[in-house]
Amino acid sequence: MPVSLLMRHFLFEDVCLHSKQEISICRTEASRDHRRYSLFVHQIYRTKKQSRFPIFMSMRYAKQKRYIRQILPFGFIWLLFGFVYVLLEYGLIGTLTHYPTTGNKYGFINSLTNTCIGGFGVGIIQGVIEVFWLKKLFRRNPFWQKFIFKSVFYFLFILFFLIGLTLISNSLLYEEPVFDPVIIESISQFVGTYAFWSVILFIVVISGLAVFYSDIEEHLGNGIIGTFLGKYHEPNQENRIFMFLDMKSSTTIAEKMGHETYFKLLKAYYADMTSAILETSGEVYQYVGDEIVVTWTEKSGLYNNNCIRCFSKISEAFEQKRDDYMSQFGRVPEFKAGLHIGEVTTGIIGIIKKDVIYTGDVLNTTARIQAECNNLNSKTLISEKLKERLQPDPTLTFHEREKMMLRGKEEPIQLFDVQYAS
Repeated sequence: MPVSLLMRHFLFEDVCLHSKQEISICRTEASRDHRRYSLFVHQIYRTKKQSRFPIFMSMRYAKQKRYIRQILPFGFIWLLFGFVYVLLEYGLIGTLTHYPTTGNKYGFINSLTNTCIGGFGVGIIQGVIEVFWLKKLFRRNPFWQKFIFKSVFYFLFILFFLIGLTLISNSLLYEEPVFDPVIIESISQFVGTYAFWSVILFIVVISGLAVFYSDIEEHLGNGIIGTFLGKYHEPNQENRIFMFLDMKSSTTIAEKMGHETYFKLLKAYYADMTSAILETSGEVYQYVGDEIVVTWTEKSGLYNNNCIRCFSKISEAFEQKRDDYMSQFGRVPEFKAGLHIGEVTTGIIGIIKKDVIYTGDVLNTTARIQAECNNLNSKTLISEKLKERLQPDPTLTFHEREKMMLRGKEEPIQLFDVQYAS
């Protein structure tokens, strides 16, 4: 084999091939005929380019999109209250050109611009701090500890930020350097007034409301507040994909561990699934004991086979944390899943406690498919209806299994076992 072809051969294996079967076929084709090998390389590369790399990019995009969705509300909350503050200030000051209490210059346009831009900016900063630091730092702490620390932190942050913002604003108004004695004197006068501390209190309340919104959104589920505001006020019909994922031998594990240790295992179990679900654009519908129900819209679930890859990524996450589970609990949880696609009716129900629910035959069918995993010794079972909608993917193999007959159904459902390339 020519050196250039040999180099391309091994480079191709390293970048594009991940299963022993693919590598074996590639080497066989290369030894038989160089031209056939080149055609084979081109075919597999195109497949990988269309499947693997977009999958990676879509997962990164899903994570980044989630971060942006969590951070932006902080900016908009601050922007809204900043705008309200400017209007109230203008209503009180009217046509005056100086603040009555401090004698500093006042201009409505300048105040509106600085307050709105500054408010949105500090809201984004608060969102970044919350999402990337404070939420992770206090994830396991009780609410009162979070509240005390965040209150002190944001009070000091806002205090120094407001002083800095006022320095810049007054510097522009007086057309003097930031640390000019005139500017410093105006700041010292402002800090010593009731107006300054009322602004501090106003901003602390805004930051508190933003944090409260963020915590409630996280507690109810990302996007759920928007849902309650009207998306499902009237029942909607839509196609969705569901995955019922259940821990194997959970009853036996709970009896051996004891309920307290088992509950800690469940918390870690669900926490370690989170990234995989978010990266594949999934939504947690319900936690039912040791079972989790994940759902996707038809579009997001079928895109790059997100619904199937979610299970694969969950498995990878637990394999990476194998040592942690063994040291803490003496075992690594194993799980099985059933997946199906179908039409559901989505709407909000409840008076005392409202919730978004899905109704439809697809949920019962998915639960029955998942229950068959034990009988068929399978980790992942999917329906034929879902399999036919999935995109071609050389890293996934489907094995036809028994047909499942459901009560009330005239035709049995064909099941397929999913195997993932290692």
